[in-house]
Amino acid sequence: MPTASGQYPKTTYKPGLALFAAIGSAWVYLLVTLGAFTTSINAGMAFPDWPLSNGSINPDGWLSDISMFAEHSHRLTGMIMGFITMGIAAWLWRCEERPWLRQLGLWAVGIVVLQGLIGGKRVLLHEVDVPWFHMSLGEMLRIPHGILAQVYVCVLIAIAVSCTRLWIGQATPVGPAVRRVGIVCCVLLFVQLAIAATMRHNSAGLAIYTFPFSTPAPQNGWLPAVWDFRIGIHFAHRVMAVVLTAALVYFAWVIRRDRGAPPAMRAGAAAMLGLLALQILLGAQIIWTLRRPEMTTGHVVVGALTLAVTFWLTWVAHRDQIESRAPLTAPSPP
Repeated sequence: MPTASGQYPKTTYKPGLALFAAIGSAWVYLLVTLGAFTTSINAGMAFPDWPLSNGSINPDGWLSDISMFAEHSHRLTGMIMGFITMGIAAWLWRCEERPWLRQLGLWAVGIVVLQGLIGGKRVLLHEVDVPWFHMSLGEMLRIPHGILAQVYVCVLIAIAVSCTRLWIGQATPVGPAVRRVGIVCCVLLFVQLAIAATMRHNSAGLAIYTFPFSTPAPQNGWLPAVWDFRIGIHFAHRVMAVVLTAALVYFAWVIRRDRGAPPAMRAGAAAMLGLLALQILLGAQIIWTLRRPEMTTGHVVVGALTLAVTFWLTWVAHRDQIESRAPLTAPSPP
């Protein structure tokens, strides 16, 4: 609450809230992993109903059938994620002095509810045909479902980072170049994720079945010999990978040369480059192993981790600007 002078008291570190927010930002990766695995083995329609699975929260055979296990585990994990998110939002609303952070908690609740609804509609509308498209309406909903999941990850990370002792107690005086390049990299990553989701859910992961070339030996051409939508979206994914490699390497270099960057940011930049290298290797393995489920699942998860680290670096770089924009008055928490 504001003091008598209308100013907010100094934000206090709340270890319980910080731990709970960190648990939420970690749990979401279990949800992302199960979702990626479910898609990789084409188990999204293991149950034709929703929100229950075969009319039950504990359907027969789900622990012994891999498709049923993947889909039902994803649903259960998503339900728990919803409860965790509501708990974080309620805790923030009751105890947090910063209005913008309380509002971010509400945004997280809105996104997780919307994600659940999109996931449910993806099942219920699976048989609804869409004229001039090869996918049904339910299948098309897989694309926004995958993209919104990454937005949700970033929101949870923003909340968790903003509750840490380092964020509350220490300024981050990095230069504007770090902030600008970080924003550009996050935008490029989201563009790549949109392309990847479109490619993945149009079964275009092997539309170009050679790597690194786009045509097999002896031609070994960088450009595909023929073109259609699936080949085009696959090739766009490869082109964006090259663009992102250059952008993320440059981002890491900008952080390294900024004198105000704390050691945690420098370590995070190194981790970002490590994830980038692993992501490229997994992308190649998807082609070389003809889309083995563990490779495609790993590629999705490492991509989400790369976005998470890049977003974390960008969010931390904006720490002083975010905190300085907090309003001077706000309603008292309930």
